[in-house]
Formats: sequence, structure tokens, C-alpha cells
Amino acid sequence: MVAQHDYAHQLLAVFRTEFNREPELLVRGPGRINLLGEHTDYNGGLVLPASIDKEIIFAIARRNDQTCRIVAENVNQSFTFGLDQLNHSPLGWPNYLMGVVDELQKARLQPGGFELVFGGNIPAGAGLSSSAALECGLAFALNKLYDLGLSTLDMVKLGQRAENQFVGVNCGIMDQFASMFGRNQSVIQLDCKSLHHEYFPFQTTDYVLILCDTGVKHSLGDSEYNTRRSECETGVGILQQYDPAIRLLRDASTDLVDAHRDEMPGKVYQRCRYVTQEIQRVREACEFLLRNDLTAFGQKMYETHAGLQHEYEVSCPELDFLVDQTRQDDTVLGARMMGGGFGGCTINIVQREAADAFVERMSAAYQQAFNIELKCYPVRITDGTSVVAV
Repeated sequence: MVAQHDYAHQLLAVFRTEFNREPELLVRGPGRINLLGEHTDYNGGLVLPASIDKEIIFAIARRNDQTCRIVAENVNQSFTFGLDQLNHSPLGWPNYLMGVVDELQKARLQPGGFELVFGGNIPAGAGLSSSAALECGLAFALNKLYDLGLSTLDMVKLGQRAENQFVGVNCGIMDQFASMFGRNQSVIQLDCKSLHHEYFPFQTTDYVLILCDTGVKHSLGDSEYNTRRSECETGVGILQQYDPAIRLLRDASTDLVDAHRDEMPGKVYQRCRYVTQEIQRVREACEFLLRNDLTAFGQKMYETHAGLQHEYEVSCPELDFLVDQTRQDDTVLGARMMGGGFGGCTINIVQREAADAFVERMSAAYQQAFNIELKCYPVRITDGTSVVAV
């Protein structure tokens, strides 16, 4: 927690310099990881995310007019807009914040103007959902400052709508949900169809979660993502003929998918098979967590990676290399690619006392294979969006 508070003090100093007064509120909006349940969200399935100690801190105070003045401390940029002038900014980052204000206004809630300094330690481009942290943190702060009466779930949905509609990114609800609903030393089993959620214990006394960032983002990511979604929809259309109750792949079983494999064109069978198996994997993995069996849980992570690599085909050589490097390492319980694919991070469960040696070995191997410096981030599971006491 020390680093977080150090950072909060830094933002306080910037706020005082910029606005010549004290902020009324300090809020932390955490990034998130996803332990299992990849590409199941838009199929209405189960995911297993958690909020982490990589976060954005917000120092904010009300204004008594309609002006919003914002300083992005990390990038040393500032932006001002009026509550009645929400125009897209080429800077990019202001759109996530204006999107939140836009959604509050659409909901007939009227926050006033504000002064804000924000910054954090969520690594850029690593797939830890800094955008959700930005949206949820501001929604939480404005809800508190202006007593808007929003529930946690209201703020989650508002953050997702801001990203879908104002920013224009068709994300699912998992990122915002994990950022808001996170709980220390727990993962969230979230049903993306009903939004029912349960917490499962994830004890990391003897183990640490380490993200290994490939440093690559292959350009076919976006187009392939849309292709996967449509392949899943094609599969649902075929299965519906046999069971009209099937609206999403989460409503189907792997057995049903197998029974109709010959009717599925192209790669549709492999995609549907992976998704139905992955949803079942999340259920089984949560049973292992209840028994505190992280070894069995880690095996499920390897199974997920194999499915993403061979059936869903969203991995890439760099991700596969990093996962393969862990297979003969007794200090690693599980590893897989995390996120949409074609780059980004792998997530690894590593024995705590072996963590430094793991990072050293992985970095050397990756440098030799790809001539890219491997960035590794140990992460700790924390509570979700909350007020920071300094």
C-alpha cells in the first residue's frame, strides 16, 4: 500500500499547484486481471476476474460552474470542457471521462463542474483495463461528490455505456464490473448474461501472480475479434434449430456442439467447442479454489491456453513461447495468455520465493528468442473502486 499512498501524495501536490486548493476527495480505480474465462463474455458465459494493485488515483473537487478542468499527470496533459460541450478530443483519454459525464446527463443526473488530477501505475497496452479504471473511478467520484444516488451496478453499466457509445469501443461488461466489485484476496465468478456474481477465495500467501508483457500487438487483433464474434453467432443460429431456448453459446453444451459439428461451416465448430468448454472450466476451477487447490487450478489455465491457441486461434508466437517456457518449471502452477489475444500479457501463478528467479529466466529467454525486453509485473488482488485515505 505504501507505493499507492506515495502516488496519492504526488497527485495531491500537483492538485495544489494546479488549482491552488485541496481536493475534496481521493479515489482509486483499479485495473483488472482475468484468471479464466476468456472470450466467454460476449457469449453470455462465465468469467473470473479480479481487481489489482495497479490503479488510477483521482484527486477531485467540485466547482460552482459548468466547467471541468482535468490534468492527466502521467502524460503531462490538461483538458478543459463544459458540461454542455462534450466534443470528442483527438487526445483520446478525455473521451473516457466525457463519456461518463455524457451518460450521467442521459440518465438525467446533473453533476456540476469539477477540477481533477489523475494518474496511475497501470502499464499502458498491457490489457489491464485502464479505460475501465478511468470510467469507474470518475463515476464513483462524481457519485460521491454530487450525491447522485447511483448503486455500484449502476456505475458499472454506466462505465460500459460510456465506452460503447461515446468512446466507440464495443467492450463487454467484465472490465468495469471487476474494477468496481473487486474484493481483496478473492476472484469474482461473474455470469455475463445475468450479472449474478459470487466471490471465491484466491489465497496468495505462498504464490504470486506475475504478468509477462510480450510488448507486441499484432494488427489482426481487431478484425479477428469481430470474426470470432460472428463465428459464435453462426454457431448459435445452427444450434437454435435443435433447441429454440439457445440464445447465446452459454446456453449450449459441448455435447450439443459436438453432435452438430458436421453442420458447422469453416472454423465455427472449433470456436463453439472452445467457448462451451471454457465456461465449464471456470465452474470446475472455482471448485478447486474452494478446496484451496491452486495446483489443479493452474492446470485449468494451461487447458485454457491450449484452447485459445489451437481452437479459438487468438494466440501468437510470443504468447505461446512464454507459456511454453513455464511448462517444465516446478515453481509455476499455471500460465496462459490473458485478454483478447495476438499480443499483450501472459498471466502466471509462481511460487513467491521463486518469483525473482522466474522473472530473470523468462526475461533472458524472451530477449534471446525475440530480441524484445520482457516487462514483468507482479500484481496483488485488491478491493475494487474506493476512497483513498491519505
